[in-house]
Amino acid sequence: MTAYADTSFLARAYTPDADSPRVLAWLQRAREPLPFTPLHRLELRNAIRLRVFRGEITPEQRRLAFAEIESDLADSILVHVAIPWTDTFRECETLASTHAETIGVRSIDLLHVALALVLNTVEFLTLDARQAVLAKAAGLKVWP
Repeated sequence: MTAYADTSFLARAYTPDADSPRVLAWLQRAREPLPFTPLHRLELRNAIRLRVFRGEITPEQRRLAFAEIESDLADSILVHVAIPWTDTFRECETLASTHAETIGVRSIDLLHVALALVLNTVEFLTLDARQAVLAKAAGLKVWP
């Protein structure tokens, strides 16, 4: 796997948003599956539930989004990947010691970028501006 998608990217793939068409276009061009960790599962499903809470989508759209995630897992568009926690937390600390005071990143941003590095991906897919800055500083190619 050469690319890692954060939750901002994945949420736009499964729920309607102004950025959804370009995210879906990227996924259609993809030649390899995206890693899908337990962190992705928790954070993505909760982000979709929060969209229901905020009135941005309906419970039916949430149900369909969850079903589409499972379908993409069955079709190997997303692939379950275990989190190597010790290596990930070590990489988080390295990133934090180098970038937290200058970029102002959150712990969840550190986790996603560290995971991308530990999983040996080269491209980081995000629509989160601060996380994109961190990923670039860590040496990853960032999309968009």
